[in-house]
Amino acid sequence: MILSMTSFARRERETPSGSLRWELRSVNHRYLDVSVRLPEELRALEIRIRERIGARLKRGKVDAGLRFQAIDTESRSLAIDHDAVKRLAAAVREATIHIANPAPLNMFEVLRWPGVMQQEEVDLEPLYEAVMALLDEALDEMVENRHREGDKLKTVILQRCDTIDALVVKMNLHLPLLREQLGRRLSERLAELTGELDVGRLEQEIVILAQKMDVDEELDRLTAHVSEVRHVLEWNEPVGRRLDFLMQELNREANTLGSKSSDTEVTRVSVDLKVLIEQIREQVQNIE
Repeated sequence: MILSMTSFARRERETPSGSLRWELRSVNHRYLDVSVRLPEELRALEIRIRERIGARLKRGKVDAGLRFQAIDTESRSLAIDHDAVKRLAAAVREATIHIANPAPLNMFEVLRWPGVMQQEEVDLEPLYEAVMALLDEALDEMVENRHREGDKLKTVILQRCDTIDALVVKMNLHLPLLREQLGRRLSERLAELTGELDVGRLEQEIVILAQKMDVDEELDRLTAHVSEVRHVLEWNEPVGRRLDFLMQELNREANTLGSKSSDTEVTRVSVDLKVLIEQIREQVQNIE
């Protein structure tokens, strides 16, 4: 299963405590890098959120943002702590003994005194559960989007692999002609030699030409690497790093193929191979 690292998800929900909205964005990254933005009253959930995301996603730069719009706090019931008012009044009476002509006690100031007004406490655990449940829904959407985009990337990669195989077949068909040309070139050089033969020089020429003729190994490895790419694309786990390594190996063989021969057809195929491999590599950069 191929998963793209580029995705987006959004989920909203109304709760008794207020409205919640998760937004998740991810782009390609070498490792899993999670950034979490939470409202102050839900900061306690950050570790749990990071663990939940890490359990579902293995690579990518993930930006997770939560918005929480609390219900009107004025709708919560208010109560007066009568004992606190009595203690405050006693303290005021005691203080007036030492003050001449004290100002009258302002009731609004009394109500604003810490501890006098008590607001109904809110149980945050149901809100926490709603936050995590909504996060799971958002992650489900993100993974589904990643999977859908991954299928598209897989299709593109397989198309490029088919084209690489076709170029390798083309090169194999061209090899007999290439060997004939190189053999004729060797014969011509031998004919140019007059007088006493320089055995060392002759052996050197033969070795150089033989190396240029021997591209079978590179073609075989290209076929093997492409076959491995197809195999890896069927794995049910993150494969981005494995595919990136295979791209390096494919590119190495294409470069070696181009450097081994001055034949224009081999050079053209080598360039075409490198273009295709680079196109695959660009797609691989987005695979988890």
